[in-house]
Amino acid sequence: MSLRLSFSCSKRPEAQEAKVRLVRRYGDVGEDEADVIVALGGDGAMLDTLRRRFGDHKPVYGMNRGTVGFLMNEYLEDDLPERIDRAERATLSPLRMNAVDTLGQHHQALAINEVSLLRQTAQSAKLRILVDGRERMNELTCDGVMVATPAGSTAYNLSAHGPILPIGANLLALTPISAFRPRRWRGALLRHDAQVEIEISSPERRPVSAAADNQEVRSVAKVSIHEDRNQRLTMLFDPGHALDERILQEQFAF
Repeated sequence: MSLRLSFSCSKRPEAQEAKVRLVRRYGDVGEDEADVIVALGGDGAMLDTLRRRFGDHKPVYGMNRGTVGFLMNEYLEDDLPERIDRAERATLSPLRMNAVDTLGQHHQALAINEVSLLRQTAQSAKLRILVDGRERMNELTCDGVMVATPAGSTAYNLSAHGPILPIGANLLALTPISAFRPRRWRGALLRHDAQVEIEISSPERRPVSAAADNQEVRSVAKVSIHEDRNQRLTMLFDPGHALDERILQEQFAF
């Protein structure tokens, strides 16, 4: 039986034009009927496509028609079904963010890359950090802090000088953003099943936002974060181009 494909793309003209050509060549059965979803664009397009897979868990094969494209394969139009059939699989579990804002309202969201907390004003954030119910830092004065997955460790986390994590490491990175006090704290590596709680000191006077990837909640008072292993996402990579290999290459880049 031939592979049934559905194409998803970003708003970039290059991605839109690529979709037209690929649909003309391979057809598009729609996401409900597809065996594999093909994402066209950059890493943002891949993340948007993956978020829609929380319901059906269908594998996603990305091709770079954007800028960064760390999560994408090279864009080639020939032999696409054969490339997908030979592709290597990487399975990811997202982070679940539970945030309570200063009005007492609860917000939930899933993050594939990271959950980040950021100050909303010129005043620095003051945060209390607990891991598995035990206080680990009474007060972190900073611009913010994040919990990153292995897939997200090469994104915002790396820009904040956090560690790069192999996909199979079963670890999370807890990384400060511009820590002022304690100034020399560089973060921590946590087990993948760690329960992280972050409490905001004086949230009305020092407001902080929380974002699960690009899903933001303003003026939070408390945020809890844990890996949701009930959700499994599958990404497909060309042989020799798998996410594990790309993360390893990134660790030796200068």
